[in-house]
Amino acid sequence: MIQLLFLVIFSEIAAIVVLSFKTPLRKLVIMVLDRVKRGRGPVMVKTVAGTVFVVMMSSVYSMMKIQKRWIDDGSSNPTDQVLMAKHLLEATLMGGSLFLALMLDRLHHYIRELRIRRKNMEAVKMQGPGFEDGKPGGSDKVKVLEEEVTTLRAKFKQLESDLETKTKEMNAAEANALALRKQSEGFLLEYDRLLEENQNLRNQLQSLDQRLSRSGSKKNT
Repeated sequence: MIQLLFLVIFSEIAAIVVLSFKTPLRKLVIMVLDRVKRGRGPVMVKTVAGTVFVVMMSSVYSMMKIQKRWIDDGSSNPTDQVLMAKHLLEATLMGGSLFLALMLDRLHHYIRELRIRRKNMEAVKMQGPGFEDGKPGGSDKVKVLEEEVTTLRAKFKQLESDLETKTKEMNAAEANALALRKQSEGFLLEYDRLLEENQNLRNQLQSLDQRLSRSGSKKNT
């Protein structure tokens, strides 16, 4: 069993190294892993991994029993030492194989995701700059879009000119309103002055009338 575990670990290490570098064997390993993950492959892999985990826990339990016996007896015999070393080696190898299997699975998953994203990027690039060459109606659509952009730019310029004209008219109206306000203020001041002069003239006329009436009354007497 120990030889089998060493073989599994070395195989997993070799597969991880092959997947880490772009070599002709990389495609072969990816193809094998793809086939393993199809159909009943994942169920079988999970079953094997679960069995290995159970055996590893059994070895750990056996080591705990041996260690407890050593504590109870106060000494260890050569047989227990050999069994302890065997169980420790088996548990270490099984744990290492499970860890490497997990690393191999994640590495394969990330490589597949990276390949899918690259294909999507290439498809987007082909539909972008090469859209006119790839589809017959691409040039017509581009021309229609260019015409729409040109029309929108012309409308935008027209709106800008209209806005500038309205702004000028509004400024002129504000200037006229300000001039009319100043003119009306001048008229009000002039009106107040005329009212004051009119009142003064009335007062003078009244005083003259009073004088004339007084002088007439004196002559009659």
